[in-house]
Amino acid sequence: MNILMALSQLEVTGAEVYAVTLGDELIKRGNNVIIVSDTLTKESKAKYIKLEFNKRGFKERINQIKTLLRIIKENDIHIVHAHSRASSWSSQIACKIAGIPLVTSTHGRQPVHLSRKIFKAFGDLTIPVCENIQKHLINELGVSSKNTVVLRNPVNTLEYPFVPQKKDGSKKILSIIGRLSGPKGEVAYKLLEILSQMENLEIRLIGGKDIPEKFQKFFKNENIKFMGYVSDVPEKIKESDIVIGAGRVAVEGILSGKPVIAIGEAKYIGLITNNNLAEALASNFGDIEFNNSENFNWNQIKDDIESAFTLTEKELSDLRESIEKEFDLNIITDKIEKIYARLYVLKRKYDIPVIMYHRVVNDENEGGVHGTYITAKKFDEHMRYLKEHGYCPITFKELLKINYRNRFNNGKKYVILTFDDGYEDNYKIAFPILKKYQFKCIIYLVSHLNYNKWDVEVPENPEKEFTLMTWDMIKEMQEYGIEFGGHTMTHQKLAHIPFEQAKKEITISTQFLEEKLGEKLVCFAYPYGDLNEQVKEFVRNSGYSFAVATDSGDLSFSEDLFQIRRIGIFPTNNMLSFKRKVHGNYNFIKLRREHKSSKS
Repeated sequence: MNILMALSQLEVTGAEVYAVTLGDELIKRGNNVIIVSDTLTKESKAKYIKLEFNKRGFKERINQIKTLLRIIKENDIHIVHAHSRASSWSSQIACKIAGIPLVTSTHGRQPVHLSRKIFKAFGDLTIPVCENIQKHLINELGVSSKNTVVLRNPVNTLEYPFVPQKKDGSKKILSIIGRLSGPKGEVAYKLLEILSQMENLEIRLIGGKDIPEKFQKFFKNENIKFMGYVSDVPEKIKESDIVIGAGRVAVEGILSGKPVIAIGEAKYIGLITNNNLAEALASNFGDIEFNNSENFNWNQIKDDIESAFTLTEKELSDLRESIEKEFDLNIITDKIEKIYARLYVLKRKYDIPVIMYHRVVNDENEGGVHGTYITAKKFDEHMRYLKEHGYCPITFKELLKINYRNRFNNGKKYVILTFDDGYEDNYKIAFPILKKYQFKCIIYLVSHLNYNKWDVEVPENPEKEFTLMTWDMIKEMQEYGIEFGGHTMTHQKLAHIPFEQAKKEITISTQFLEEKLGEKLVCFAYPYGDLNEQVKEFVRNSGYSFAVATDSGDLSFSEDLFQIRRIGIFPTNNMLSFKRKVHGNYNFIKLRREHKSSKS
């Protein structure tokens, strides 16, 4: 996807670190990311465009909106993610005009006044970084709970190896990390007043471009070192024996195996252990109180420092493990990617249609009793319509190559044509028509049968016997570019047979087909669309990149790549029905109709 990150800041902030960390991971996965901001101090793989959101006059706001609209159009932006109040205001209007979704991350409490309640500017979804912010948004600003989801600041945990504590008798290093201006500056100042006389500590203040004048009285103290802004905060954390900070600083400290005393702008949490971790997470380690009241217990600091030195390596390691689960970059990026795609799909009422055929026959007499066929005449009409209207049939192998995240780029009208089971008529009748229009498809093969035994041997409604393709036919189609996928050995209902049997159906079929085809299979189709979580997880772990169902699965293609919804084509469908089914919005119409039907 093409993503625009919007920030308003004049010096480095946690929001910038969040945006750059997330943006770089999104780029690594194949997305395109642009950052617009007043400044950008952190190195990023994203393209940076200067945009001064902190200029908040009416004329400046209009110019910001115009600039955003130009950037959105020129870069085919699919979604904007704003990380600050000033940038979200302009982004909200620009996104509404452009018809694309806006996501906001809320890093702190918001002003509670009438204009903010009227024009919330939180976009289609806001992501508060902790539970106290979420409560604040819902209870004080009237944001719907449906439009919020708590996700922590993403951290690449691999960049913070666990560093065991020093065992020698050298002076211990206590690092206070954060800005020296604003509320964080007040916290740092109070800490220095209390701790400046502790002889056994070297106190380092890390952060802030400028040192406020009132701190100068501590300059003569040899135990206190003002280090200012540093670009290698993780390295400074590794050198520390205790870290005092809030937000991301606290997270990085815990990941590095350091005792962390969490003190933020709003609250004194104290020495972090697994016992008070939930409280710390809810307040982003002391930065956010729900009721906006300050809550500091300064008498506790010296006791917390003493207790910090008693924490065992196992206690610190267990705490790190808990933090990894909450802040892991891969987990959070997965969730945010799905949010982006889902919001775009819902906004545009469109996603790539995955069409399901079975058989293509010369006339209705060859169709059989189950109605899983279409005539050659109709199939030719379908392919001609796709050709004349600029559709681009793509296989799953090709989609993997271009990266499924790019399926919305440049207005491409992708469609995926699938055939289940591998009937002989797919080669004799469908294949020549596909070649006529220079189209490709994917065919899911039942690997260990040569006819439709699963349909024929049904006592209550037996189907006629239809032959499956030979390997000579399959090889010829493969050389042309037709893709083949797994569909089990004998077409069993995988969620209705013992799991060990289901595993055998999937594993042996996959191994057999890959050996015969001489290539790795990319996509699997569940027979009858029958699956459960256990079966789905086994398919995922079998090396497939995608798996398709039938009527189950999300509206967003990428919500679950192992339960992709398909749209069936049947002999009763006329041309108008086919046009609707390939338009890209059919599933929205279908589900809305089903929802109305269930209510009546």
